[in-house]
Amino acid sequence: MVNLAMVANMINSNKGDAIMDKETTYFFVGIKGTGMSSLALLLHDKGLKVTGSDIDKYTFTQRGLEQAGIKILPFDEKNIHSGLTIVQGNAFDQDHPEIKKAHELGLQIFSYPAMVEKVIRETTSIGIAGSHGKTSTTGLLAHVLSGIAPTSYLVGDGSGKGVPAARFFVFEADEYRRHFVAYHPDYVIMTNIDFDHPDYFTGIEDVFDAFMTLASQTKKAIFAWGEDKYLRNLKASVPVHYYGTKENDEFRASNIKRTTQGSTFDVYREEEFLGNYKIPLFGEHNVLNSLAVIAVSYCEQVPQEEIKRELLSFKGVKRRFTEKKVADMTIIDDYAHHPSEIKATLDAARQKYPKKEIIAVFQPHTFSRTIALMDEFAESLNLADKVFLTDIFSSIREHNGSVSSNDLGSKITKGGEVLKLDNMSPLLDFHDAVVVFMGAGDIQKYEYAYERLLSNLSLKNN
Repeated sequence: MVNLAMVANMINSNKGDAIMDKETTYFFVGIKGTGMSSLALLLHDKGLKVTGSDIDKYTFTQRGLEQAGIKILPFDEKNIHSGLTIVQGNAFDQDHPEIKKAHELGLQIFSYPAMVEKVIRETTSIGIAGSHGKTSTTGLLAHVLSGIAPTSYLVGDGSGKGVPAARFFVFEADEYRRHFVAYHPDYVIMTNIDFDHPDYFTGIEDVFDAFMTLASQTKKAIFAWGEDKYLRNLKASVPVHYYGTKENDEFRASNIKRTTQGSTFDVYREEEFLGNYKIPLFGEHNVLNSLAVIAVSYCEQVPQEEIKRELLSFKGVKRRFTEKKVADMTIIDDYAHHPSEIKATLDAARQKYPKKEIIAVFQPHTFSRTIALMDEFAESLNLADKVFLTDIFSSIREHNGSVSSNDLGSKITKGGEVLKLDNMSPLLDFHDAVVVFMGAGDIQKYEYAYERLLSNLSLKNN
């Protein structure tokens, strides 16, 4: 085995190229995006001048920017002037008025991935890629390493932090439109490869090809989930360390015990026993995410007792199994928008609340994904005791399609009724149960409408 700790301490010859300009103001076009807001916070923490623009509508990423004192302007070409360096959000093309104005003025423009790559070059970088689980694993690794050594991070829930002279940089690497091929990290965790984003990828082989490109650009090592058949076929010039629950995994979790308090498990690296670990997290996927964090930390020679301590204090990331109690109901908010993610979220809910009825309220995200994965959505949603849907959430790139939520609902055996925002009353039929709101669009507005109904009903009953 390559001595990764020794390699990790070698000087990266590219680091000198990555010095940021402290004289300019970095202007983020689309600053409220999950990745963009994280990056804006990171640059702000590093002492750089940051501002940006976005829609007026409130988003869950906005609060962190406001607390940092980062000014957010409405989109307007008048925002653009000399002295700015533009960071262009992935959702915006060259026809956006602010981007056009920046070109006219001859300003320097960086895409979001290009700006992240500049940060990657500054320190020991660990990217987290995968069709699912990126944000949760990034948040977990950032939390664990931050408690042990100076660590900068970008998490896809809008959280970002920049630390001067950081030892580590932990960041989420998104495969959509091959954005992550801009990156040349030291390490990469690959959680899985699945078919998603059918508006861009032609099929699973196209997705695999994108991950192969990132693997070829990784400098020191890759950590991959061993039960993924595509990840097992990775070809790379650096070591690939597989983690999982099978005998052929280098890093292996065994003796897994899942309770209503979380999970415990033993970890082995080949025949070496690394210890027993406890996490206050739910679902099998969080055992695997933790195992990936343990594997990376081991190869960086971080003491395992410190890893155990930090794992115990992780509270999760935004919009991933976020819980609240209203009246007699438990309400869970989750970003799950792919069948695999829905299964993982419902599995976690079953673990924590084994004796309660589980009601799923799902907002399909984009017409193309709904069509391409219709049967898989129905299968995963049927793991709930009762299923409700909302209308399909469109995107900037896709405003309509030849499918509706009723089409998906007809394939669901556990319900499938489509809820409307002005009538969430069907959910009032459930008591002392768990309602899981899932989706990547604006599902939270349905959740809030339901919460208001519950609260008002509770007040009347009292």
